[in-house]
This record gives sequence, structure tokens and C-alpha cells, in this order.
Amino acid sequence: MWKPTNQPSTPETKTPSTEKPATTTTSAPNTASNTYTTSEPTPVAAPRNALMSTTEQATIGKSLVIKGEVTGSESLYIDGRVEGSINLPGNRVTVGRNGVVTANITAREVVVIGKVKGNMTASDRVDIRNEGSLTGDVVAQRISIEDGAYFKGGIDIQKPNQKANGSDRTGKMEPTSATAETSATAAHA
Repeated sequence: MWKPTNQPSTPETKTPSTEKPATTTTSAPNTASNTYTTSEPTPVAAPRNALMSTTEQATIGKSLVIKGEVTGSESLYIDGRVEGSINLPGNRVTVGRNGVVTANITAREVVVIGKVKGNMTASDRVDIRNEGSLTGDVVAQRISIEDGAYFKGGIDIQKPNQKANGSDRTGKMEPTSATAETSATAAHA
């Protein structure tokens, strides 16, 4: 095994773990004299979990069945079956391609790619993708229904400052609801 002819003259010093974050020292060969030179210490990258703390998302896998109430403070991806209620008011709920949900959903944003039977209340938006199916009433600020999606129910578009019960700040009811049965594929036939 080849060994360099000149070893670095400065010994490495270890710092206690309480003083500084862990560092690594890198060496590069100097091809002219076959010696190694030591560069400045570089910080070790933070663990991936520490970087993802703001975008956490729980997943219900396709073989899981949940019966009851789902609550929490992180976004949720459902690829399995949920029956009951889902209450994640400040987060996103995504019903994946294999997801089958029979529940009322309350969230900031709801994306439907699978099948949902139940009412939805979203503080921001509801998005029904082309493979998605929703049977139930929707209360949201915005709704998007892609071509090919199925939707049967009522829509109540809320203003940003409007409460979910359908009344504005003066207590008067506003006519903002619509009832629709939409199947984009059937509409084209």
C-alpha cells in the first residue's frame, strides 16, 4: 500500500461535542511532491429530518384501514381506506389514487385523486383531479374540477373573511351556493 512521504506536521485536535457542531477535515493530494495538504474544516450537513420539519406529511398506506376520527397538525396523504372524520384545519389532505374515504373532511386544502364520499370544508381550496371522484357538499374559497373527474353535490364558495356557516359579518345570508352533478366524461358523450 502506498503511503505519503511527508505527513502533515499539525496534529488534529478534537473539539468537545458541546462546543461546536461536528466538522470534517478533508485532505487533497499534492501530485508534485506526493504530500497531503489539509484544508479548512467544513460543517457536517444537518440531518434530513431537521430540514423537513416545516413540510411534514403523514401517510396512510394502501393496506391500512382507519375507522374513527383523524386529527393532527400535519398534512396527510391517504392511499388506504378511512371511515369517520378527518379534521386537519391548517393542513393539506390528499386522497391518493388508491384512497377510498367515507368521511367528512375539514382542512386548509383538499386534493382528491381517489374516491371520497362525504362533505368537505376547506379554508383555501378543493382540487378534484381527473381520476378523482367526490360525492358530497363542498365549502371552500376555491374549487378546481379537472376534465374527467366526477363530482356530485353542492358547492358553497366562501369569501376569505366569511365564516363557514354561510353568513357574512353582518349576519345576512349570501346566495353563493350552487348544486351540481358533474361528470366531465359524461358531459362529452
